[in-house]
Amino acid sequence: MSAAKVHRLPVQTKRSNPTAVEPPLSQRIALVSGANRGIGLEVSKQLASLGVTVFMGMRQPGKGEKALKAVRDMGGDAYAIKLDVTRTADIEAAVANIDGRFGRLDILVNNAGGYFDHDARVSKPDLEAIRGAFDTNLLGAWCLTAAALPLMRRHGYGRVVNVSSECAVSNMCGETAPAYRISKAALNAYTQVAARELEGSGILVNAVCPGWTATALGGSGGRPVAEGAEGIVWAALLSEREAANGGFFRDRSKLSW
Repeated sequence: MSAAKVHRLPVQTKRSNPTAVEPPLSQRIALVSGANRGIGLEVSKQLASLGVTVFMGMRQPGKGEKALKAVRDMGGDAYAIKLDVTRTADIEAAVANIDGRFGRLDILVNNAGGYFDHDARVSKPDLEAIRGAFDTNLLGAWCLTAAALPLMRRHGYGRVVNVSSECAVSNMCGETAPAYRISKAALNAYTQVAARELEGSGILVNAVCPGWTATALGGSGGRPVAEGAEGIVWAALLSEREAANGGFFRDRSKLSW
């Protein structure tokens, strides 16, 4: 499969919010969904290694002790928090927990995802799987972001990163895994719309493709998970000087849609 066309991101000098103050890394609070394993766990590790406090969203936090220890061992503080992005009650409780502890949320990584059914075909729709893909890959990210925005607006600063896939872009689109591809294409469109609405607020919204990565979802043939996570962490820590907003990236390079 050929790689999608990439464009190096030009550095821009325009600030999205001239009055926004970027907090030191040691004061930034992050929430990563689907953080019990794979890319979500690695993103949590990398953020923690920089001193960011990380809330690790998991459907079963009681089973996440090993993942939590791995993140804390990187030097940052971390908390396991119950979060199924398809459940409104979980979203509201998670954001309220963060608000109660720290009163702010600076970084949201919408990583929770799934439903990559390679053998599915558009001509034989499995409506349960299709709805599941959209509930998790699109609506979960949408609703979690909406719940997080008031905490970001409070301080005029925020970074939202939607973990997407280049298999959803036009020149990479194939016939396999249709529910996954189409839900990720919708997530990319959501990224653009949200970025437009939030322009000038100090909150940047971008989508990132981690590439084919060796995870439970991606299989064993992909690249090391640390490499896939690095671009997500970059987007989570974008400076106002870089001013990337509403874009789709892989390895810090802008992908064509």
